[in-house]
Amino acid sequence: MSGDRLVRIAVVGAGYLGRHHARILVGLPGVELIAIADTNAKRAEETADKVGVSATTDFNELFGQVEAVTLAVPTDVHRNVAIPFLERGVSVLVEKPIARLVSEADEMISAALKSKATLMVGHTERYNPATDVALPLAKNPRFIEVHRLGVFTARSLDIDVVFDLMIHDLDVVLAMVQSEVMAIEAVGVPVLTGKVDIANARIRFKSGCIANLTASRISRDRVRKIRFFQPDGYISIDYIKQEVESWRLVRTDNNKPSIEGGKLDVSLEEPLREELADFVRAIRSGTNPRVTGEDGRQALVLAQQVADAMVGTL
Repeated sequence: MSGDRLVRIAVVGAGYLGRHHARILVGLPGVELIAIADTNAKRAEETADKVGVSATTDFNELFGQVEAVTLAVPTDVHRNVAIPFLERGVSVLVEKPIARLVSEADEMISAALKSKATLMVGHTERYNPATDVALPLAKNPRFIEVHRLGVFTARSLDIDVVFDLMIHDLDVVLAMVQSEVMAIEAVGVPVLTGKVDIANARIRFKSGCIANLTASRISRDRVRKIRFFQPDGYISIDYIKQEVESWRLVRTDNNKPSIEGGKLDVSLEEPLREELADFVRAIRSGTNPRVTGEDGRQALVLAQQVADAMVGTL
């Protein structure tokens, strides 16, 4: 693709997240936003009117018009919407989780490989600038503590909190630890819906690291924090504030240890914008995005293992 050619993109799904996709894509360099698709005609038209593009209730009408799509549709239709595009060589950014089942993720990855289309998964926290600063510091984490608490909304109630919220942190932890999972203990409670609304998982890795994750969508306050501890060091991330603190033990010549550190410099950015920009970059350059389909599959596998470990505790 030539350096000045625009990537023709459509947004499929005009709900809460799809509207943000459209808002960002219409002003993103290197992009020509073509259309908004949603089975709800009113919702599609309202979003399309705001960004000045056409609307459709049938995503099949996009074939031949676009070379990429972003999918912000319910998880249970990710596979059915993504594969027709991937089989035609249309690149796909699908919001997390990649699919409802690991087998469906495998089908999507296979279709992308065959057509050489880009398949990317929207694990947005990987694009949080605080994560960018903190991840390179994760040399040998031994203990990781994660809290992702949110207030109740009517969104994403087709999946439980592990696949809705915790999966963000499972993806980051996998990128941080890069070790085989050895054991999982988990508990989940359905409080306001028929699915698990609050969950805790304790994951032991082959490296010896233990990650303790709590996710809730029924809390009074929004909290999105991760802390990791490693020999002589402690790093914390506040995803909402986009802040990173790093502290380390320093031994002086007289063998008197001291603790040094504080807040690190973080350039504030909108993670979703960085995510969409990476999708466009990957298409234009023919290289992998930061979060590939395989990365999304690995996060889904671990999320499913956590869900399976909760069976019997409900």
